[in-house]
Parts: sequence; structure tokens; C-alpha cells
Amino acid sequence: MIKVKICGLSRICDIEAVNCERPDYIGFVFAESRRKVTPEQAATLRVRLLPDIVPVGVFVDETIEHILRLIDEDIIDVVQLHGSEDETYIQNLKRLTNKTVIKAITIQHKGDVQKWEKTAADYLLLDHKGGGTGQRFDWDLIGAVDKPYFLAGGLNLDNITQAMQKRTLYALDVSSGVETHGMKDPIKIKAFIRRARDEQ
Repeated sequence: MIKVKICGLSRICDIEAVNCERPDYIGFVFAESRRKVTPEQAATLRVRLLPDIVPVGVFVDETIEHILRLIDEDIIDVVQLHGSEDETYIQNLKRLTNKTVIKAITIQHKGDVQKWEKTAADYLLLDHKGGGTGQRFDWDLIGAVDKPYFLAGGLNLDNITQAMQKRTLYALDVSSGVETHGMKDPIKIKAFIRRARDEQ
């Protein structure tokens, strides 16, 4: 079963929307972004989140100490690295926590994915340059890959079917595709999750 992640939640009404539809994962963005939340805001949202929905923390070149603090405070259960974190950073993080680690990579050329297949991260996340832009990269650039991955960047109701045909796809990761005027739209969240599940 291909999983669904709704990323960039920042309001209580966003939590209410995902609680109704129960995606597998949601994302709190702690990096500079219009969707950024503080640890305090994320903690408030986290306590309202249903326990079977996994909260992911999205970071860009954050200190490991800060990430571990959010884990210890039970604000996040999964770490998503969206910056220039190298393999040494990932291995150090994995030594200090048993939580799942996702490494986001920008796909611009053939072979970009394959360079990261041996990473210590549990999953890759394949995205358009910049991330969170709602832009889709050329999926033909993914190529053959054995490591399971989250597919992000420009996902919406119109391309779910095509996306789900990708080999070793683990999860669909959507943010802009379920927004209206830059804010999460509960109607679009419902439609996206139901379409994804109907296709399986």
C-alpha cells in the first residue's frame, strides 16, 4: 500500500482536516518557509493529531541537537532532511536515534537518485529544486532505483495515477497540491487522499 504524506501543516484546522481523512504521515516544517512552525506551535498541533498519523519534522541544515530535542519532546517521530546534510551527518543522526530518517534530494539529472541509494537514511524523498514550490520535476529522470522513496514536487489530483506507477514508490508527499491561496484546503486534502487510496 502506497502511503500518503500531507506536508506543511500549521493550523489547528489543518490537523482537524487530516484527522478526518487519516493520511499516513503529516509534516511540520521547521525550516524557513511560509509554512514554518515553531517547536511550540508544533507541540500544540501534535497533541491534537490522531495517534495513528505519524508526524514528520522537516529540517534544512539543522543541528542534530535541536532535532533530538524535538524527538525527545515527542513532537516528531520521523526526521526529514531537506538541506545539504551529507552522509556523515545522516550516520551521526542515525547513531543517536532509532527514528526513521528521510533524506530529500533534488532531481535535475539522470543518476541523481542513484548517487544516494547507499545512504544510511531509511528513505529518500525526490523533489523539484527548492522544495515546497509546487513544481514537478521530470519523473523520467528517476531511473531504476531499489531504495524506497517519497515522491514530492507538483503532485495533485491530475497526476496521482501516473505517480503511483513508479517502481519502489513508498509514499506520495503533497503540500501545494492540497492548498488554496497558500493555505491547506480540507476539500483538496480529502480528494487527494481518497484518490490515492482508490487507485490501489
